Amino acid sequence: MNLQSTTNRFILLALVCLQAHVAIAAEPPYDGSWESLQKMPVPAWFDDGKIGIFIHWGPYSAIGYRKGNRGYAEHVPKLLYEESTHYYLYMQKRWGARPPEFGYKDIIPEFKAEKWNPDEWAELFQEVGARYVVLTAEHHDGWANWDSDLTRWNAVDMGPKRDLVGDLGRAVRKRGLKYAPSYHRERHTGFFAKQKYAVHSEPREDIAEEMRRAPEAASLYGPFSYDKAFVDDYVARWKEIQDKYQPDFLWVDDFPIYTRDGNRVRSGKMKPEIKYFDDRVRVMITDFMNDAASRGQEVYCNNKGGNRNWPEGVGCLEKDNLKLKVIGLKWQSCTTFGSSFGYLAGDRYKSVEDVIHEMIEVVSRNGNFLINIGPKGDGTLVPEQVERLRAMGNWLDINGDAIYGTRYWKVSEQPKEHLAFTTKGKTLFAIKLAKPTAPFMIDATAGWDATEVKSVRLLGSEGDVDWSIGPDGLHITPPSDLGNSQFAWAFEIVTNSPQHQPNAIVSDSDQALKRTRNVDLDGNDR
Repeated sequence: MNLQSTTNRFILLALVCLQAHVAIAAEPPYDGSWESLQKMPVPAWFDDGKIGIFIHWGPYSAIGYRKGNRGYAEHVPKLLYEESTHYYLYMQKRWGARPPEFGYKDIIPEFKAEKWNPDEWAELFQEVGARYVVLTAEHHDGWANWDSDLTRWNAVDMGPKRDLVGDLGRAVRKRGLKYAPSYHRERHTGFFAKQKYAVHSEPREDIAEEMRRAPEAASLYGPFSYDKAFVDDYVARWKEIQDKYQPDFLWVDDFPIYTRDGNRVRSGKMKPEIKYFDDRVRVMITDFMNDAASRGQEVYCNNKGGNRNWPEGVGCLEKDNLKLKVIGLKWQSCTTFGSSFGYLAGDRYKSVEDVIHEMIEVVSRNGNFLINIGPKGDGTLVPEQVERLRAMGNWLDINGDAIYGTRYWKVSEQPKEHLAFTTKGKTLFAIKLAKPTAPFMIDATAGWDATEVKSVRLLGSEGDVDWSIGPDGLHITPPSDLGNSQFAWAFEIVTNSPQHQPNAIVSDSDQALKRTRNVDLDGNDR
């Protein structure tokens, strides 16, 4: 064999190897099955970030009202028709008209966002310690907050006349925050319908009359069935969001149709239309994950509801105002300051102390704290909500080491001393939820060797912490100077051993959800 022939064979072999390597590298990580999606990892940015800002903002924000001043104000668009005895009188008094002459479609022009500055929002979110931001791209009402080519009912063509999703995304990402437009369209078919959670429904009578008088309203209020056209449009709208904004997270709401109208999707019982829906959504999630992987982007998704949308392990467990009593598989609480997600004038808010304690307890049990704000229709923020955000930020400025990048311990709490626990490497954080004015002991350290602890200090304080280890555990005497922290005080305990205990987790989500707050799909306690 001559030298040229040998060289040619080498080149050919190299090309074959290169092509094989490229083919392997290009192989998408998810094959389209639920089993494949169950293997998705929790991204480090999500597991470490802990704190997110949720924003419910849309035409419903221009209403800012709900009967009784309690509950989800973002659901008022449907309540206008569902509870017409009350709301028609309200509409007549406020706007001088009522359905079918005047309906939700006619309120949309009042949603102008004329005072909105996305950079001011993003700066605030960064200042208060958020690591990611979730803005409603579309709620159940059919309104799109992005520059959509698929619906005329969008924020560029109507109302604000600007791309709310795109503008905020650019502002928060400039500050290094992750970004996710949330998507709630799965319930749209029943939102303005006679039956809310049915495969096939029909519009309420005054909605039908509105559509007869203004045919263009049909693409806002409808469709009213989970037919192929709706499902394909559902997927297409998310795909448009994905392609235009490359989200870091796919956030979708509960799919109540999965357990209503004769369906039990995760048990394999479903009507053909819902089978098609579930199949297409599985492909949608797969495409989202693979598309991000092709760019090296680490993304994630949620698995919403007491009856989870997806099989266990596909995304993080999530419910509204969720607070597990145990350490669970990775979960997230989308949490309100008051009773509503959307803007509600006169809402009553949790105390600052309660908000900070809830944040700590969520993180100590392997959760993320996605705290919601509901801006007004003009883009201004509610002062009571900003006050609570800033109080969170002030606390995190002092105690952030006990939150960001942490993992759970072997126990999450010690009730008798009002303690919560987090870990980071060989450091244990004991967070006192009551003012530490007296010595206390950490029960779960019983049996620790006398040399296990290297140092103890109180974050935010220059005072010395006295401590000792006895047979019953670590005794801590707080300093007289508690520093600048308020509402909760984090003691940093540096040890000689890794403190994270993976086997402390309750891996069965049904068990983990027991004894948590039970609310219906409109946010009412049951």
